Amino acid sequence: MNPAPPPFVTTPGIYDQDLPRNAANHVPLSPVSFIERSAEVYRDRTAVIHGARRYTWGQVRERSARLAAALRALGVGKGCTVSAMLPNTPEMVEAHYAVPALGAVLNTLNTRLDAPLLAWQMNHCEAMVLITDSEFAPLMDKTLALLKATHGREIVVIDVCDSESTTPHERLGAHEYESLLAGHAPLDRLEGPADEWDAIAVSYTSGTTGDPKGVVTHHRGAYLNAVSNSVTWTMPHFPVYLWTLPMFHCNGWCFPWTVALLGGTHVCLRKVDASAILAAMREHAVDHYCAAPIVHSLLINAPAEQRAGLGRVRGLVAGAAPPAAMIEGMARLGFDITHVYGLTEVYGPAAVAVKAPEWAQADLSEQTRLNGRQGVRYELQEGMAVFDPETLSELPADGTTMGEIMFRGNIVMKGYLKNPKATLQAFEGGWFHTGDLAVMEPDRYVKIKDRSKDIIISGGENISSIEVEDALYRHPAVMAAAVVAKPDPKWGETPLAFVELAPGALVDAATLIAHCKTLLAGYKVPREIRFEAIPKTSTGKIQKFQLRERARSNAAIE
Repeated sequence: MNPAPPPFVTTPGIYDQDLPRNAANHVPLSPVSFIERSAEVYRDRTAVIHGARRYTWGQVRERSARLAAALRALGVGKGCTVSAMLPNTPEMVEAHYAVPALGAVLNTLNTRLDAPLLAWQMNHCEAMVLITDSEFAPLMDKTLALLKATHGREIVVIDVCDSESTTPHERLGAHEYESLLAGHAPLDRLEGPADEWDAIAVSYTSGTTGDPKGVVTHHRGAYLNAVSNSVTWTMPHFPVYLWTLPMFHCNGWCFPWTVALLGGTHVCLRKVDASAILAAMREHAVDHYCAAPIVHSLLINAPAEQRAGLGRVRGLVAGAAPPAAMIEGMARLGFDITHVYGLTEVYGPAAVAVKAPEWAQADLSEQTRLNGRQGVRYELQEGMAVFDPETLSELPADGTTMGEIMFRGNIVMKGYLKNPKATLQAFEGGWFHTGDLAVMEPDRYVKIKDRSKDIIISGGENISSIEVEDALYRHPAVMAAAVVAKPDPKWGETPLAFVELAPGALVDAATLIAHCKTLLAGYKVPREIRFEAIPKTSTGKIQKFQLRERARSNAAIE
């Protein structure tokens, strides 16, 4: 007979005795450490390219340290908020290193918002300093006036007069960026916080229903997601990364810090334009970039001569479920596209359609299907599953049972600023609720079927708007498509499609409907197609809430 096991020991053991945590063996994780390492190890390598400007990692570190010193002199410290109204410029890169080094919180503003919403957000996060590009001076002048009149708040303004801007350099504040940097000696070291749980950034959701929510992220999550980006994408050292994704969006999916981690080169671009993107790729031998599906579609539809002479370029696509036709189109152009999925609340991408080697043996159509899935959790994210949103029970990986995608782990936000109710709801059951409806396939890859609010229920049948959009995108004349529910007296709802055509393309609604009938069950085929401009955010995400309003408005008139 085996002896009884010893009782479970709860008192400290030998591995807890005289082995204290100390400054030599434990440092809080923060992406601020990446800039210090790159300045030390890759000091003379090119870090930033912006028009005629070039900065090495040593220079970027010094400029960031000067900015940190200047902000500290203006009273910025731990827990203070610094707002940035900047396009993808060197100053935006530097803000991502300097502000967190002070223990302050970076609030990157969406450059397409209007003054009332910008003023609301800056008041909500109690911004103390604004760094703003002169291109946005008229808008920010209105914003600051509203901030003072409505909320009684006055803040310090630092004006950036970018050498690549084509607009007049109108000044709003008492400080000009370059002069401010010149007037302050750099800090000896850019250091992270004492506690890695400290906030690093606050980013606002779109606010399509009610006020926007301020997503608060922490140093630990930013560090781990920056590392995950490099591991997930198998990025080599010294990538040449083109900024087509706005850095204001989820802090550029943490890539300001990923590029620093790898000693790479930031190629800055003020505007998203197909010809400018392709020219920058060619001129600077760009090998990596990130973009929403609509930006990839712009590249597919660009003139062939603009795409000539490109090397091997790897792209991440996210921001919306990519149409199968887009993935297939980029593959035909020779671009290596990886599909990632995430939300602001998980620092941008937190899942990836990892390409298995055997997929290369499949035909292009099957590769497109496999690559079009939202995939599996990032390497440093602890959990991703599909749950029944009512019972919070995990659903089977059978490819048919639909539920809500949920995440848990270190790459999840702290919560929503000043909104404890929304924070508790988002974390109910110990998981972050995304609101995205999906199935888990047998290989544990997730495939989104729709946002919960975008499912169309017609005659009791659920219709995925994404599935209908995929069918439309397979017609060569379609450049952009969005499908929403239109109220219907008989069926409750029917699919209504909004379509933008590729340049020079001609097609009518009847032709597109006939095309969809070859790919979809009859009840899923759009009953109506409207050829109208589709509203999009600055990151290329289609704003379906506006289209739903159009659909409801027209239905009421009819």
